[in-house]
Amino acid sequence: MDAQAPPSKTQRKRESSALQDIGERLTRLDPQQLHQLGLPERLLEAVLEVKRIGKFGAMRRQLQYIGRLMREADAHAITLRLESLCATSREATAHLHLLERWRTRLLDDDSALTELAGDYPGCDTQRLRQLVRSARHEQAQGLPPRSARALFRTLKRIIPDRNGGR
Repeated sequence: MDAQAPPSKTQRKRESSALQDIGERLTRLDPQQLHQLGLPERLLEAVLEVKRIGKFGAMRRQLQYIGRLMREADAHAITLRLESLCATSREATAHLHLLERWRTRLLDDDSALTELAGDYPGCDTQRLRQLVRSARHEQAQGLPPRSARALFRTLKRIIPDRNGGR
């Protein structure tokens, strides 16, 4: 009997569906992220075309076409780059959440500034104290949060992103 039997029809459909799913994930990225992935030109054009399609049937056919193009491309390499890009996005989001938590703590708790200065030596505590005071005043008066935004930008300079990205 043949040691290397061809894949069954069910297996081929499963693989095709998996490639379409990867293609669908690609369609959710913005054009800048798509260009970072280094996709083959025909595949990149097909993915960008999905963003211009409004009808469901046409969208489904385009996703099938993308799945077909994915068979010609190195799907494994594309998947790895896509996972890497998504992981970077998650880490950047986590960094922004960390900055937001620090800003909230600084606005709510007077001792948070001392803790921040201990964790990140060399930060300008006088400037931070001034921004916190101004942000609290703006909150109390119902004014636009200019100082709170400035505080966030200052924290972004003080607290490094562990990826090195911004």
